[in-house]
Amino acid sequence: MEHKSDIQIAQEATMKPVWEIADQIGLQREDLQLYGDWKAKLSLDAIKKREDQAPGKLIFTTAITPTPAGEGKTTTTVGLGMALNRLGKRTAIALREPSLGPSFGVKGGAAGGGYSQVIPMEDINLHFTGDLHAITSAHSLLSAMLDNHLKQGNELGIDPTRVQWKRVVDMNDRSLRNIVVGLGGTAHGVPREDHFMITVASEVMAILCLAQDVLDLKDRLGRIVVGRSYSGEPVYARDLNAHGAMTVLLRDALKPNLVQTLENTPAFVHGGPFANIAHGCNTLMATKTALTSAEYVVTEAGFGSDLGAEKFFNIKARAGNLKPCVAVIVATARALKMHGGVPKGDLTNENVEALKQGLPNLGKHIENMKLHGVTPIVAINSFPTDTEAEHAVIEEYCDDQGVRSIRSEVWAHGGKGGEALAEAVIEAAESYSGSVKQLYEVNDSIESKIERIATQVYGADGVAFTPTAKRHVEYLNKYEFADLPICMAKTQNSLSDNPALLGRPEGFTVTVRELSVSNGAGFIVALAGDIMTMPGLPKKPAALNIDIDADGVISGLF
Repeated sequence: MEHKSDIQIAQEATMKPVWEIADQIGLQREDLQLYGDWKAKLSLDAIKKREDQAPGKLIFTTAITPTPAGEGKTTTTVGLGMALNRLGKRTAIALREPSLGPSFGVKGGAAGGGYSQVIPMEDINLHFTGDLHAITSAHSLLSAMLDNHLKQGNELGIDPTRVQWKRVVDMNDRSLRNIVVGLGGTAHGVPREDHFMITVASEVMAILCLAQDVLDLKDRLGRIVVGRSYSGEPVYARDLNAHGAMTVLLRDALKPNLVQTLENTPAFVHGGPFANIAHGCNTLMATKTALTSAEYVVTEAGFGSDLGAEKFFNIKARAGNLKPCVAVIVATARALKMHGGVPKGDLTNENVEALKQGLPNLGKHIENMKLHGVTPIVAINSFPTDTEAEHAVIEEYCDDQGVRSIRSEVWAHGGKGGEALAEAVIEAAESYSGSVKQLYEVNDSIESKIERIATQVYGADGVAFTPTAKRHVEYLNKYEFADLPICMAKTQNSLSDNPALLGRPEGFTVTVRELSVSNGAGFIVALAGDIMTMPGLPKKPAALNIDIDADGVISGLF
């Protein structure tokens, strides 16, 4: 049988008009702002009308520590949502929007895979409804107003050497990581060192994803710290009076996007912060709107439970009072063999012993979900090269851990391949009587909050703070930024801060190099390890294989 690419499968799908998708979850055509027949934004009035409705059940998807073998978290999320609908549960899914940088770089598209995708796939992976461009523009407006303020007399006394507001573009462009601006004489501004990040690393993105409404968005934008004055005082976006105009640029971007899956399940795809830098979750507005529209909502967060999931529970769920009742942990035999020491090129060969060596990684992610008070179910995302013996070993391990494991075949069979997983999720959701637990109180000390994340979630022996980090802690305490949640910025490739340590590392210390405040987003960023906020392109980027023909048919996107 011919193997079809993801984009071929998506292009052959039968889509319903988006207003028919909306009707499935009780939304009317007048509630929508249409972007053609297949995409829409929800009006803010429609969202407000539904605020008092009882929420549905929230199902949260996470994964083991990522490997180059792939885990299929988004594919599983989409397939689970479709399977729940097949079983008669009115279901919606809530995902992040892809960034153009990874789409043209290493990762390729990010809308699921195989027969478990959100569509229109090309639109979602490219410009979609323009949200990322609006975020880029709002961020760039603040950058321009900041540099203009420096040029026009610097009434606020901003120290150009302590500006922390970097520029952004939604593309992988390593040449822009470190730049100098304002060259060419006095007419062209104040010369200073500057930097670029990718748009999804912008605090504006994080703010959009946590804002509850327009006024909350504007208030959060005003609280952004752009730098420090010559006297060391923090300078805010509101001091530049930039937040009103920034909010205007984000007026439509704030509205959740509605699309559909290959099987016409409603899908809210909105917001896209990185999980190894920011909190890695789709917008709070989209999740809460989905919850007031559906019986079941399946959502996810980026990377493994040590990154996106930890931030989901301690940042997003805290901010929005979200109460997930089931956590699905996606694992594959392939990835577990890599954690057991098998090179990527040998993963198609059965290797039960290596798989057993990698299973403690899965065990830690199971512990992390229990730590947050949520029932975990392991979804074994099946690949054609998996063997019965390998699946049996994973299932036996999960039994020993006291959790259910279900084989999932949504990539190959869509919702039908996820029905067993959906049945387990329904059973767990309807019998759940626990409560979501946060790791710490926001008014705990900065050091203790970080230590709790590192020791409890990563399994570290402790935390070391560099002299620079200690100075940053003093600054955050002095200016009353300390009572905020922590957003750890670390590698996604290991439970530790060292990407080379696979499996379940032990006997390690997490080193915090520096800290900064994302005051508008409402969290403190603690940097552990070397994290790039502006990725680069690989030697052979995905863009080399992307093309379009005379009929406008796109190929190679994924």
